[in-house]
Amino acid sequence: MKKKAEILDQAAINRALTRMAHEILEKNKGGDDLVLVGIKTRGIPLAKRLQAKIKQIENIDLPVGEIDITLYRDDLEKITDSKDPEIHSATIEVELEGKKVILIDDVLYTGRTVRAAMDAVMDIGRPDRIQLGVLVDRGHRELPIRADYVGKNIPTSDKEIVVVHLMETDDQDLVSIYEK
Repeated sequence: MKKKAEILDQAAINRALTRMAHEILEKNKGGDDLVLVGIKTRGIPLAKRLQAKIKQIENIDLPVGEIDITLYRDDLEKITDSKDPEIHSATIEVELEGKKVILIDDVLYTGRTVRAAMDAVMDIGRPDRIQLGVLVDRGHRELPIRADYVGKNIPTSDKEIVVVHLMETDDQDLVSIYEK
């Protein structure tokens, strides 16, 4: 893969998350009954960062959950060599019934990850509403899914890959586009 461009640096990621935190609070008229749920892998640290920003803004501690959508993927047989994939559970410490769940992920592309995440959330409980926040929306949807909160829209071609690096997982904050 050849790096084509750096799209967001650490400061730009921070600004995008700050704006998203304000939008979340504005759209939901505060933080009552909100639960942030990060989609493994990079959605989890992004959800925790949003939680910290919302605490700075409104001085409230939103619960943060983690979800692994591996078993809900529609391409599971393509991505694993084993017929018995490793099972990862969801870690959501609060009851979801009647809550507004905000799924958080790094990149929105085809929409299949989000569909799988919604299925996983519905297996855990029945929230009042599910919303979606993503750091990057790159387009090319295969399913009718859109994000409620977007850090940056980055039009891409199918021949490009958006790579998100976060300090918590990759020792740096950077979003880049690569050519396949």
